[in-house]
Amino acid sequence: MFFSNKNKKQSKKKSGGKSPFVTKLGEIKHNKLEDPAYKAEWTENSFLSNIGEREVVGKTFDYSRLRLIAAGLFLLLMVLVLRVGWLQVARGEYYNRMAEGNRIRIKEIEPKRGVIYDRDYNPLVRNVANFILYLIPADLPSNKEERNQIIEKVVKLSYGEDSIGQNELSVSEIKEKISQRENKWFQSYSPLFIADNIPYKKAITLYLKSQDWGGVVLTNKTRRQYLLSTDMKTVDDTTTEERGEDKVKEVTVKSLSHILGYTGKISQSELAKHGEEYSLLDYTGKLGIEHFWEEELKGEKGRKKVEVDALGKEKREISRIEPRDGNNLILSLDLGLQAKIETILKEHLNSLHATGAVAIVTNPNTGEILSLVSIPSYDNNKFARGITNKEYEQLTSEANDPLFNRAISGEYPPGSTFKLIVGAAALEEGIITEKTSFKSTGGIRVNKWFFPDWKAGGHGITDIRKAISQSVNTFFYYVGGGYNEFNGLGVDKITDYAKKFGLGEKTGIDLASEADGFLPRRKWKKEKYGEPWYIGDTYHLAIGQGFLLVTPLQLADYTSVFANSGILYRPHLVKKIQDSSGETVREIRPDVMNQNFIDDYNIRLIRQGMKQAVTSGSCVRLSSLDVRVAGKTGTAQWSSKKEPHAWFTGFAPYDDSEITLTILVEQGGGSAEVVVPIAKDIFKYYFDKKAKILVE
Repeated sequence: MFFSNKNKKQSKKKSGGKSPFVTKLGEIKHNKLEDPAYKAEWTENSFLSNIGEREVVGKTFDYSRLRLIAAGLFLLLMVLVLRVGWLQVARGEYYNRMAEGNRIRIKEIEPKRGVIYDRDYNPLVRNVANFILYLIPADLPSNKEERNQIIEKVVKLSYGEDSIGQNELSVSEIKEKISQRENKWFQSYSPLFIADNIPYKKAITLYLKSQDWGGVVLTNKTRRQYLLSTDMKTVDDTTTEERGEDKVKEVTVKSLSHILGYTGKISQSELAKHGEEYSLLDYTGKLGIEHFWEEELKGEKGRKKVEVDALGKEKREISRIEPRDGNNLILSLDLGLQAKIETILKEHLNSLHATGAVAIVTNPNTGEILSLVSIPSYDNNKFARGITNKEYEQLTSEANDPLFNRAISGEYPPGSTFKLIVGAAALEEGIITEKTSFKSTGGIRVNKWFFPDWKAGGHGITDIRKAISQSVNTFFYYVGGGYNEFNGLGVDKITDYAKKFGLGEKTGIDLASEADGFLPRRKWKKEKYGEPWYIGDTYHLAIGQGFLLVTPLQLADYTSVFANSGILYRPHLVKKIQDSSGETVREIRPDVMNQNFIDDYNIRLIRQGMKQAVTSGSCVRLSSLDVRVAGKTGTAQWSSKKEPHAWFTGFAPYDDSEITLTILVEQGGGSAEVVVPIAKDIFKYYFDKKAKILVE
């Protein structure tokens, strides 16, 4: 409906110039009464309906619900604030590292492992290149199909006929390892080892390919190469002895493997033990010197912060902390002597048709080990480069167990070499004096049991010197267990003195896997066999038989007590520690384990018996040497069906001892015929070489 112009003017005039469209409701009501031109119907149609709607809305809306809405909004806001706080504070470092891990990485810089030298600074080991391939799961393609293609290509290129390692992973195993890390951020950035000791040509191919494969990394670390050979001068058989011509030939010294041990990739258990010092790609000492002196050899890693691209490849180095190379070890070992003794032992074993032997040479005045040979041995380079399953099975299936270091881990009855300790104990306890004598008639009888001498008919009247030199059993039956009216030491005192000489416990040499031997006691036998300790057990113990067990190293160590007149030193192989620049870090000083437990005069009596063994006793073959030697043999029964073990132990020169020598031939038989000739060859080589050096 439209207004006429006339009505418009009237309307403006009456309303004071204000349009009824903008007039307040009260004004509209007032106009309705005063203005006859007002159209009630039109007004009601135009305004009252809207007013009614407003009144209805105002009356039906519940303003109390605003509180609920406000509370809900506040709750949502608090959840949002808490979540932001959780992400920013509690998990802030995690996500910050995660973000930085996509761009900034911390990479380790491997130090050079310390080198091991013999006493004359001949290197026994060196570090060589070792190519290692690994994956970073977080950098692999997110597309599973693309990721699987990369894994398959990596496996195909890494493993093959020319691969060395035994721990090859299949595609499915790699996928499984990756899936285990997918939801663990820290592990997803940890390296997943694939292969090491990769041949050079294959490594080049892998390196070029890996540049386009995200998450595939080829790096160059180092591994050990053991120098198990040396040059030795030998008489040339093609020339006459008169010409005195020598030739030089390279001799393999596999026995070094038992001393040096080897390094290998760290295991999960070792990683858990060492913590953050190592990573899954590191190598660590497994046996021998490499294991015992790991802390000195390994050095300290460096660190570098680098920027990487989308594939995880290094683009720029941001900062660097240089590594500290490992310390070098200077051993007391004489490489030439080690090689010669191994050669001598092998020659004699071949003629004897024997397989196992040990020879140990020590300096009795310091505890330094000059040579430690255990035969048979193995090539530790196979383990250092990654031994194959086939190679390992061959080693472990050999009946003579070349992996077993007989010198420190083998436990044997010492036989008559133990009489040195029993004789010294009897003198120290006043059981006998140098004038005490017993008549040997071939053995002694106790009821129905007979305990024999090794010589039919016996040795006649015997004092301590003769008992040592001719190894008279009857004498030690008396002083060990007693007989008739004579009271001997008894089992407790024998074992107490044996302990003072270092038996029944590890010597503490700086090599892993040392055995502690065994000293029998009354209580032990009762618990073990349910039987009391008999007098026969004491007789057997007194001559080094029965339950008693020692290692060759323990026997060599207690021989030194008689060589140096009363001091028991801890044997050791490392003589000096130097840093990578050649500066001395530490010198290994002699470590006294025991002293002043046997009177000097009593030590002298045992020494005289050992010298007499060379001049007129069981070691008489040594009397032709240019140097005066003292010695003692031992024939140790251990089986009723197999030959006894053959022992020799002694020292030289007699008046001012430089070396002790201990030899064991497993199942060698009679010691005088078997081991003494070996001792003669070793003594001759050592002192002839020394004389030649002095002349030069």
